Amino acid sequence: MQLHIKKFGELTLEELYEILRHRAEIFVEEQACPYNDVDGLDINAYHVFLTDDDGIAAYLRVLDRGVQRDEVTIGRVIAVKRGQGLGAEIFMAGIEVAKEKFGATKIQIAAQCQARGFYEKFGFRQISEEFLDVGIPHIHMELDC
Repeated sequence: MQLHIKKFGELTLEELYEILRHRAEIFVEEQACPYNDVDGLDINAYHVFLTDDDGIAAYLRVLDRGVQRDEVTIGRVIAVKRGQGLGAEIFMAGIEVAKEKFGATKIQIAAQCQARGFYEKFGFRQISEEFLDVGIPHIHMELDC
């Protein structure tokens, strides 16, 4: 596995296409949740992804404070290849990118409720009541770095 950390303008067309394809496959198709994934925030993000011989195996984006929320935000977390610990690996890399690139002292996420336990393993705690986002129960969570 190779770790990549790129700003939007550094992504190749092939990388961008593969990222958007995987996000659509997981968030739109698999979760049967039609929404506009191309939300305009990608141009302000660091795109963090793991690749192997088959292409992108895991991905997330990191946004600076003030772009989406008051604090640095991690989102669009996906593991294309599941059951191999890649979700945890890419998420740990995302936390490091948030600290190194944006000087994060807090990181916020909007987590699907079913993934709460995953994020708690990294020290995130719930900071909101449950809410629906595109029909899926979510909570806001935060990590003090």
